[in-house]
Amino acid sequence: MSEPRTRGSESTREVIVETALRLFRERGFDATTMRAIAAEAGVSVGNAYYYFESKEALIQAYYDRAQTEHEEACRELLASERSFAARLSGVLREWVRVSDPYHEFAVKFFKHAAEPTNPLSPFSSQSSPAREASIAIYRDVVEGSRDKMDAELREELPELLWLLSMGMVLFWVHDTSPGCQRTYRLIEVTVPLVDRLVGLSHLPGLRGITKDFIAAVHELRA
Repeated sequence: MSEPRTRGSESTREVIVETALRLFRERGFDATTMRAIAAEAGVSVGNAYYYFESKEALIQAYYDRAQTEHEEACRELLASERSFAARLSGVLREWVRVSDPYHEFAVKFFKHAAEPTNPLSPFSSQSSPAREASIAIYRDVVEGSRDKMDAELREELPELLWLLSMGMVLFWVHDTSPGCQRTYRLIEVTVPLVDRLVGLSHLPGLRGITKDFIAAVHELRA
């Protein structure tokens, strides 16, 4: 039976996560062992494994933390803004902003997350909680928007916007511009295009194209 979560246990857990992320940045994921993480965190190896069964579990904890920070950063925007474009742009920009401290780590770590069969991939079953939480933000972007759009597309759009965000993440990982300004510029030029396409989706002459697109999405997902 696992012990109930207390303030002390949560503190120990956070220390282990912080230590692991620092060592991953400094030494790389492959070169960092659970023993090294435990020693740096000032806990026993057994205690480290009590909280996290593997290094991969520590990365999942990072995913969860980053997702929570993103949700908190977007809360005010999503509560007040009703324009689809402004909501989407704001959510993407907030992701870049809150992820900035992890940029160096992401650059070193990306080769693991990019492997299709790796449990650390954002598409893996192990990453499902963070992925679903992220899709939920984009669902909020869509449902809280006052803009008109095709009803079927509205249902599919949150996951499609999450896939768009994954493309942004890939660009961001390789962005060496000061303050990741190129990524912000990518958001600036991409969101109006998405907004225009979504806005046109409800027009009678384009509903057939929209339905064909949605059918293709369903087929690829199956």
